[in-house]
Amino acid sequence: MNNLRRLDLNLLVTLDVLLSEHNVTRAAERLNFSQPSVSVHLAKLRDIFGDPLLLPGPRGMRPTARAEELREPLRQALDALEHAVSPASPFNPAEASHTWRVAATDYAESTILLPVLSSLRAAAPGTRLAIVEAAPPRIAKQAEQGDIDLAFHTSEGAPPELRGRLLFKERYVLAGRADHPRLKRRPTLAQFCKLEHVIVSPDGGGFSGVTDEALAEVGLTRRVVLSVPHFLFVMSVLASTDLVAMVPARLVRGNGALRVVEAPVEVPGYEMAMLWHERSHRDPAHQWLRECIVDAVAT
Repeated sequence: MNNLRRLDLNLLVTLDVLLSEHNVTRAAERLNFSQPSVSVHLAKLRDIFGDPLLLPGPRGMRPTARAEELREPLRQALDALEHAVSPASPFNPAEASHTWRVAATDYAESTILLPVLSSLRAAAPGTRLAIVEAAPPRIAKQAEQGDIDLAFHTSEGAPPELRGRLLFKERYVLAGRADHPRLKRRPTLAQFCKLEHVIVSPDGGGFSGVTDEALAEVGLTRRVVLSVPHFLFVMSVLASTDLVAMVPARLVRGNGALRVVEAPVEVPGYEMAMLWHERSHRDPAHQWLRECIVDAVAT
């Protein structure tokens, strides 16, 4: 009880972030404090708990055994406190001033966020939207730490610890420039394999994908001559060259610069999901944002 009387909420919040970052400088940035202020907080915490809590290490700071014992109970306590003091009144988008952070690829930007942008601005003009590059290996940690509010990812391979909602099912189509001489009609399988293809390789430099796996099952290969990391460049390449690509149908829908035909090979599609952490699940503002995105994508 004596220790509890000596604590204040700022110290506990600082300790929670320090146990997450293991670095005073990064903790100060997340807390919007100066580095000396965080160091003063850490000194007070060491005195209260009678333990160094964090010790210098080769890569930042290492938590002591006592700090490890504190980590989960402290996080649960702060989550409970945050929930307890959250306003019970309904979320009013017209008066909101939130800054939402979402992780998305360029594909998700075009097919999910662009459709929702106009309705989001109209309904919640005081809010801001920050789109950060999606890094699948870090999505779960970013959501847990509150660095992002939402992420968009295929249902397959989505982090199991995050909540999710299916947005749509996507399929692949064959696309090239609007006056492409070999896309006046659906090509045969042999013609398809002779075309020069561009492929999107998120990991960089790959020349094989799901289309090539489907072709391999029937003993065929295609000519992939260009590999790029993003879809945006693919759209320009298709519109200005004779290269073709197997692309998600939603990405080229309504694009007058391109001709879209059904491919002569059946390529499995995928499901796009919206992901978020449990800590945000019941937040009225977060719920409103999720519904806004679902409605926009559906229409």
